[in-house]
Amino acid sequence: MWRPSKCPNEVSLGFTFSLPLALPKQVRFSVKSRVNRKLVVCTVESVGSIYQASDVRISKTSEWKALEQHAKNVISKTHLRDLLTDPERSEKLWAEFDGCILDYSRQRVLPETMKLLFDLANRAKLQEKKEAMFRGDKINITENRSVLHTALRAPKETQLFVDGVNIIESVWQVLEKIRSFSNRVRSGQHTGVTGRPIKNFIAIGIGGSYLGPEFLHEALRTERVASAAAGDRILRFLSNVDPVDVKRATDKLNPEETMAIVVSKTFTTRETNINAKTIKDWLIYHLGDSPETIKKHMVACSTNLDMVVKFGIDPENMFPFWDWVGGRYSVCSSVGALPISLQYGFDVFERFLQGAHSMDDHFRYAPLERNLPVLLGLLGVWNMSFLHYNARAIHPYSEALLRFPAHIQQLDMESNGKHVNIFGENVDYPVGEIDFGEPGTNGQHSFFQLLHMGQVVPCDFIGFMESQNPVCEEGEPVSNHDELMANFFAQPDALAFGKTAEEVEKEGNPKWLVPHMVFTGNRPSSCLLMPVLDAYVTGQLLALYEHRTAVQGFLWEINSFDQFGVELGKVLANKVRKQLNESRYFNKDISGFNPSTTRLLNRYLEGSVGCAFEHVYHYE
Repeated sequence: MWRPSKCPNEVSLGFTFSLPLALPKQVRFSVKSRVNRKLVVCTVESVGSIYQASDVRISKTSEWKALEQHAKNVISKTHLRDLLTDPERSEKLWAEFDGCILDYSRQRVLPETMKLLFDLANRAKLQEKKEAMFRGDKINITENRSVLHTALRAPKETQLFVDGVNIIESVWQVLEKIRSFSNRVRSGQHTGVTGRPIKNFIAIGIGGSYLGPEFLHEALRTERVASAAAGDRILRFLSNVDPVDVKRATDKLNPEETMAIVVSKTFTTRETNINAKTIKDWLIYHLGDSPETIKKHMVACSTNLDMVVKFGIDPENMFPFWDWVGGRYSVCSSVGALPISLQYGFDVFERFLQGAHSMDDHFRYAPLERNLPVLLGLLGVWNMSFLHYNARAIHPYSEALLRFPAHIQQLDMESNGKHVNIFGENVDYPVGEIDFGEPGTNGQHSFFQLLHMGQVVPCDFIGFMESQNPVCEEGEPVSNHDELMANFFAQPDALAFGKTAEEVEKEGNPKWLVPHMVFTGNRPSSCLLMPVLDAYVTGQLLALYEHRTAVQGFLWEINSFDQFGVELGKVLANKVRKQLNESRYFNKDISGFNPSTTRLLNRYLEGSVGCAFEHVYHYE
């Protein structure tokens, strides 16, 4: 969509119109004035140029209507236990790339369904939107930003110019700085203030500054190459402003051997700032109040050099990233590169980047029919908007991925939790699933009761050909990993096929018990089967799910790259914080809140104590 930006005052155009996708942000054109019919030259600016101006919402297109009818007239009359007997269908609902296998035959789809979804993708200009993202167009239209987390893992020789700057060169300047710094720390060249080597790291951040790096750390912790590279080093994460989290992060660590990594894009996030101050005080208490203490023991990943310096961190120890990197997409930037390289070495992190880049290229260039992220994204749209399943579960059959569901939960729910489309209109179709999950087999003994016999929740099962830690027990029929994977193969079939009343009766169960033991089945899932979980495969998995989220946003015509929803609570917390300061230390009555909050605040103040400060300041 394009709109007039700069025209003579007497000209009133009063319309928007479509222009080719390849036009730059600003173009000049001629139009006749409504006032005097003269030709005038105006400048127009793009409003998300990849989204063509149209009177037809995606939900009003013939492609969308065809899918609605297909769901109602065809799919509603099928059951997966019947569909899965068709070998030709199962063969078609299969795709693989670079060692990654996707079997989506247990989704409630037919080959005809997929054709209709591909038609919808083409109507939504998915290919053009993908290319615009990789090209660096400012597709985050509400913040006028490019979306280029893919550039963070592009090979060094790649060139990509945004606003006249080759950003790949900028990315690799930071990566090489991280390589050099992490090598100096790991080799003992950079020591603590007392001369002892640094071997403990506390990464301080929240949200995207924490969940991605923590998931990656856990994925690598027991991987053979990464574990050997880590040695006796310790990496911990501090995110919650709860002081208990500080206690856990610092517990049994020697401050002389500890480095804090403050991760904050703007360096203004309250939780991160308070935790950073607390760790700074912990270091000063044990090591002395000198600039050298902070220089040796604190570093930062941020875009705000002034605030980093004001905090006391040496500017040479700041590792930047860019405004075109969203927090939840930032693990491939210095946000993840610095803590992971310090713990495991830069080579391990670089291998992770290579895996992510492999999936980026696949997403960008592979045909829709064989494109793993596209297929997962289309299935997500199908399940949410046409079959009306409002939740989705991720089950990684690897304990090393115990934090992966939490990272994807943030990635997806913060991206696609929207109620308006890119044109500011209320969406009239369901968007944004509720994501959750746990590693198998733990999840099976937790919430699988609901998955099998309660609400229908589409599932992703993620399994691996080999274990990071193979074990065989004498007397057992299979290895420990085979035991794990037996469940990986069994659970999707159990969800799909279920168990009929006739089958329950044949087992000899009394008639009154039969209804309680029936499994309705017809519950959709996808299976991802991958090689052993190493740094490269972890990168593939991350990029696969990042792009799945983008595909769904592209089809739903929403902006998956802003997150204004996190702001309102912060604003209200500022008001509460000011009130607590005034009431606790200056005896001011609580005012300006609704009766419920007023009552809760009064009870909180009556039942808690503050801190004893020498000087108490009014909160500003």
